[in-house]
Amino acid sequence: MSTQTETTGTWTLMEAERAFKSAARARRRAALADRMKRRSRRLCGLAVYDETRRAASVGGRGVREIPLEAVRGTTEPNRAAQFDREFRPAPVTRSRWQSVWLAFHRGATLPPISVIRVGDDYAIRDGHHRVSVAKALGAVSIRAVVA
Repeated sequence: MSTQTETTGTWTLMEAERAFKSAARARRRAALADRMKRRSRRLCGLAVYDETRRAASVGGRGVREIPLEAVRGTTEPNRAAQFDREFRPAPVTRSRWQSVWLAFHRGATLPPISVIRVGDDYAIRDGHHRVSVAKALGAVSIRAVVA
């Protein structure tokens, strides 16, 4: 029984590594395509929203499912460099990204992400890695605390 657990654990870690490499490779390809199209570096990154200047949202507060495609940015400037506009991870996020991927894979119940509403879209306050992993796994929506 111990051997099966060790094998399963090793296999899961290899799958997490493979998933991260795939997401990171997609980020590099997108960055190269943007450079080839002569887009500025600023357009390639994750948008940063000033939480104090956001428009007041009417209703829609609380915990609910939101579409991942509506998550368009962050409120944390330091996270903008860690993910591109499609939430593909940078190499520096490897260990945290893989641990979140493993948690998703094992069926762990993760806390909802925290977002603010910006027009029809959302900006993340907390949960960047969860969004990145959910997108990599092909999820359509994610649980969020909308402020």
